[in-house]
Amino acid sequence: MTFAELLTPAEVERLHEASLDVLESVGILAHHPGAREVLGRHGCVVDGDTGLVKFPSDVVERYRKMVPPRFTFRGRDPRFDRTVPDDGPTVVTGSSAPNVIDPVTGVERRATSTDIARIAYLVNELPGFDVFSISTLAADAPEGQFSLSRFYPALKNCLKPVRSNTPTMADLHGVLELGELIVGGRDAYRERPIINHHYCPMVSPLTMDVDSTEAVMWLTEQGLPVYTTVVPNAGLTAPMTLPGCLVVGNAEFLAITVLQQMVREATPVIYAGLPTVADMRTGAYTPGAIETGLLIAAQAQLARFYGVPAGGYIGLTNAHANDAQAGFETGMNTMLAVEAGATLLNMGGLLGSLMAFDFGKCVTDNEIALMDKRAWRGLEFGEDELALDEIAAVGPGGSYMGRDHTKKRMRTAAFLPRLAERGTRSQWEDAGRPQLQDRALAEARRILAAPNPAVWDGALDARIREHFPGIVDGDATSPEALA
Repeated sequence: MTFAELLTPAEVERLHEASLDVLESVGILAHHPGAREVLGRHGCVVDGDTGLVKFPSDVVERYRKMVPPRFTFRGRDPRFDRTVPDDGPTVVTGSSAPNVIDPVTGVERRATSTDIARIAYLVNELPGFDVFSISTLAADAPEGQFSLSRFYPALKNCLKPVRSNTPTMADLHGVLELGELIVGGRDAYRERPIINHHYCPMVSPLTMDVDSTEAVMWLTEQGLPVYTTVVPNAGLTAPMTLPGCLVVGNAEFLAITVLQQMVREATPVIYAGLPTVADMRTGAYTPGAIETGLLIAAQAQLARFYGVPAGGYIGLTNAHANDAQAGFETGMNTMLAVEAGATLLNMGGLLGSLMAFDFGKCVTDNEIALMDKRAWRGLEFGEDELALDEIAAVGPGGSYMGRDHTKKRMRTAAFLPRLAERGTRSQWEDAGRPQLQDRALAEARRILAAPNPAVWDGALDARIREHFPGIVDGDATSPEALA
C-alpha cells in the first residue's frame, strides 16, 4: 500500500538527526534511579546529582535497531489477537476517562465498574474495535482495588484484547494475578499473556517519571507486553512549531525505546503518540485539532524509518456532545492517520478532551472505524476488478442491479453503514427526524439488551472472587434504564 507523506525523506532524516542531537547535548531528566543505572551501564552519560542523562548517538543507534517490526495484542479468545502493522489499522478505544455521560439522563457523572462492564460488552460486539483500552475509571472501587475494579469487569465482559495501565507496582501485580487466574496459572499466563499494558513514562519535555518507568522496566524485563506513548504539547511542553514538537516527541520515543532494549533486547514497541498543539488563546488542550492528525501522520513516517508500528490517540475530540464537531474531529484526524500509514488508532467513545465516555459516541466511532478500515483496503486494483467481461455483457443502456456479479460483491465492495442516514427526506421525517445520537443510542440499547456471550463461567468467577474478597460485581447488568 502506498501512503501519503507529509515529509520528504531528507526531512525525516533531519528530524532523526535533530532528535539525536537533543538526546546527546540536552539529555533526558530521569527520575527513576534504576533507569539511570541501566542507562549508565549501557553507555549513557549520567549526572548522579541532577539525574540528567545524555545519550551518545552511537548508543541510540545501536539499541533502537534492536526493535522488532511487530507488536501483538492478545485477547481471552485467540481469534481476536491483533498484530500491528500486519492487522492494521487496529482500532483501540479511548481510555481512562473519569466520567461517563449517563445514557438515560444525558448528565455527566463519575463512571463506575458497572459502566466499564457495559462498555466492555458493547466493544466486544462492535466489529470496528479490535482492542478494549479500558474507557473509564471506577469511582466505586473498594480501597486497595483501584485497578482490579477496572480490569476485572473489562476482562469478564470482553473476549478481545484488553489494554490499560496501573498506578502502582502493587496494582500491577494484582492485575497479573487476575490474568493468571483467568488462563489457569502463572506458566500458562507467561505463555499467553492476555493483558496488554500501556504507560506514559515520558513527561514532556524530556523527562522520565518514576512509577510508570518502573512498571515499563519490570514488564519489559519479564517479557510481558507493554508499550508507551509520548505526548508533547506544542506551545506548553514543546516548541510552538510542528517540527519542533516532533523533535521533542521523537527524542522521548527514542529515549524510552532505548531503555527498553537495554533492559531486554528485541522487546516489541509501538511508536505511539498523542502530540498536540495548545490553543494559545486560552491554553486549552486540543487533542481534536487537525494538527494532531498532521503530527501523527509525520510520526508514522518516522516509525517507518525506524521499522516499527505506528499510531496513537488520534480519534479524539474536544466536543462535549456527540455532534458535528465530534464527528469531523474524529473523522478527519483518523483518516489523515490511515492515509499516512498509522496502524494503531486510539478512538472510541470519549468526549471533552478524554474526560467523559458516551455510549452513542462509541457506536458512532465504530462506524467511523469501519470506514477507516475500508479506506485502508483501497481500490484493490486488478484485472478482475476492472470487470471488462461484465461491462461487455451488460452493454450500453443496460443495468447491473440484478446481475450475479453485483450480488456477489454488494456486501464487500462497499461499506454498508448502520447509522448513516441514506433514506429520503420524507422517510426520515416519517421516522420522527431521528438524529445520529438517537440512532447510536438505539444501537447501543439493542446490543446491551442481548445476552453477553463473553462472560466466563461461574466456577472461574467464584475462584476470582475468593482470591479477591470484596471485588466489584463486574457484571454488565441488564440495562433496563437504557430502554
